[in-house]
Amino acid sequence: MFTISDLKLDGRALINGQRVQGNAVFTKTSPVDGRVLAEVTRGGEAEIDQAVQAARAAFDDARWRGLPPAQRKRVMVKFADQLLAHADELALTETLDMGKPVRYARAVDVNSAANCIRWYGEAVDKIYDEIAPTGSGSLALITREPVGVVGVIVPWNYPMIMAAWKIAPALAAGNSIVLKPSEKSPLTALRLAELALEAGIPPGVFNVVPGFGLEAGEPLALHMDVDCIAFTGSTKV
Repeated sequence: MFTISDLKLDGRALINGQRVQGNAVFTKTSPVDGRVLAEVTRGGEAEIDQAVQAARAAFDDARWRGLPPAQRKRVMVKFADQLLAHADELALTETLDMGKPVRYARAVDVNSAANCIRWYGEAVDKIYDEIAPTGSGSLALITREPVGVVGVIVPWNYPMIMAAWKIAPALAAGNSIVLKPSEKSPLTALRLAELALEAGIPPGVFNVVPGFGLEAGEPLALHMDVDCIAFTGSTKV
């Protein structure tokens, strides 16, 4: 059985396949009992820019989007398998990070995130381009292409599921990602990025920068080299 003593929580950002401390940190405590979980990178404009540059380089050199669809599918399915292989660790991390009962984190959050990633992985080589109906003198082709760098911002309450809903389709399409998790629950997002690397997603394709909204979320949303923003948030956000 996986226990708290087995956890090795790392709060550093993950940029271009490497852990990065950043210029500042904040102390992440557990809402369960107030224990200190980790010193987490307090990402700002510099860290966001570094992550976006890494994502842009990964997109431009086609290290991910240029792979054959069947190969990208295999990697994403392996990514989903990695979540299930580390299910107890991820569930316990989620519980300590944001307070969800561990049995629900294990049965719902981990499984749902893995299923989402697997579904989009399986779709990679099954979604076809189209020929649109036109008059006899015209030909209209519909092609599906990645947009580039996707900025992802997710809330605290379903960290793994909300992240999976956004990163899975983005990865399946061949995009690169910069994920800014909530400062209230950043730890599973960082572990997901590690598991993605272990599954074979190339460095720079999936980057995670923890931080606060105005300090990290706003620079990500306003960055001129980010092509798409996917976020879930309140009316204020």
